Amino acid sequence: MQTLRRDLLASGKLNVAHTPGAPVYPVNILQIGDGNFLRGFVDWMVDTANGQGLFKGGVAIAQPLAKGLAEPLNAQEGLYTVLLRGIEGGQEVEARRVISCVSQSLNPYEQWDAMLTLAASPALRFVVSNTTEAGIADADEAYTPGKCQNNFPAKVAALLHARYQKLGGTKESGLIFLPCELIEANGTNLKRIVLSHAKRWKLEAGFSEWVEKHNHFLDTLVDRIVPGYPAAEAPALYDAWGYKDPLVVAAEPFHVWVIQGPKALAEEFPLHKAGLNVVWTDDMQPYRTRKVRILNGAHTASSLAAYRAGLDTVKSMMDDATVSAFLKKVMFEEIVPFVPLPEAERQSYAATIVERFGNPYIRHELISIALNSVSKWKVRVLPTVKDFAAKNGKAPSGLAFSLAALLWFYKGDLVGGDYTGKRDAGSYPIKDDAAVIETLAAAWKAAKAGQAAAVAAPLLGNTHLWGEDLTKVPGLAEQVGQALTAIEAKGVKAAIQDLLSA
Repeated sequence: MQTLRRDLLASGKLNVAHTPGAPVYPVNILQIGDGNFLRGFVDWMVDTANGQGLFKGGVAIAQPLAKGLAEPLNAQEGLYTVLLRGIEGGQEVEARRVISCVSQSLNPYEQWDAMLTLAASPALRFVVSNTTEAGIADADEAYTPGKCQNNFPAKVAALLHARYQKLGGTKESGLIFLPCELIEANGTNLKRIVLSHAKRWKLEAGFSEWVEKHNHFLDTLVDRIVPGYPAAEAPALYDAWGYKDPLVVAAEPFHVWVIQGPKALAEEFPLHKAGLNVVWTDDMQPYRTRKVRILNGAHTASSLAAYRAGLDTVKSMMDDATVSAFLKKVMFEEIVPFVPLPEAERQSYAATIVERFGNPYIRHELISIALNSVSKWKVRVLPTVKDFAAKNGKAPSGLAFSLAALLWFYKGDLVGGDYTGKRDAGSYPIKDDAAVIETLAAAWKAAKAGQAAAVAAPLLGNTHLWGEDLTKVPGLAEQVGQALTAIEAKGVKAAIQDLLSA
């Protein structure tokens, strides 16, 4: 069986439900991020608009880390399959599309000159990114002309500087940035950090003025569950399709992209005209609060507890009576009441999330959700904890338990240079920022057996982890300590049962 390539696609022999209708266009979109989400969300949208003749989007993907998918993407000439399956309004939905808008993929750590050439291309207009919540951070990184910067905003600053030098800082050479990282004011913060790099690197004043005046850093919000490669089903899918595709991305049908920006820019990026749920607005805060707190907050609050309780997927979490009861308690009793929207709207959205989490066609691995959980908990869960405590005089018990489960998940050992945790089903990787792992590893190494609660106050009081002292949130450190004691003595699932009984 042949692997997906352009000559195979052009042969017309593939059983493709949605044949791409657009040719390969010149690159006008630089995508910094090669993961499942951007490929199953942004590229899928661009390809859909291309196929309807509404857009001429050509995408170049740059992997954000030294290890990535540039090589396998180039081996398939940028092609891959997006498989959408789920339940919408009680009806099963399934659709498949071969994405053809990606024309090249780059490893900037080995192809920095090619990145600089692309950055200076007059055809380039848009930059999209997803480097996780931890990606848009202000790291004091030295300028290294001719060599790839490590920090994402530093990369952007260096690429923009190359563009400024080549094209002369004209109004027309400005770019439109559409970051998809799930932090508040993602575009605004990216711009601020880029300008900070320019100042620290002592770049010419004209460059900063050009960045400020002629580049658009738009705040955005994205929503789609994209678990990625359906490994267990792949052989059967290949047989049904008549081709192999090791880069296939499985996702749910639901999607929304909220972009805060002027209508004139929407006309340049007309995805909303292709029947896609792309919303241009002048105030995205209500959309962001709803999504980040209810969907992402519930994900983050439940996934680590579920994983340490022996479950592997979001679907298995929803099928487990104890853990799903915990998730619903957290969602409907502790999160939903503090989302500033009309009651009917927030309840309806939460009910939709429960349906999406239970999607039988999506295998969303809990261990993949666990990536960078400290920054995720801080962004997605902490604001609700503080709102609840402000009204009730103490932190919510379910979300306090979620923080204890997070700390327990991060209890591990260095094995061959990798930080690794253990559960009954075996060991698992713990992946986060190096400084975060170092802090948590040191705390657990110092903790004595039977005294897990002792790590609660020191770690909650660490402002480098959370951006503030969480011991000042009424009752939070005490509840986290009690939950850790219960988890250590009984295991996560039994501790959840005790919490629900109480």
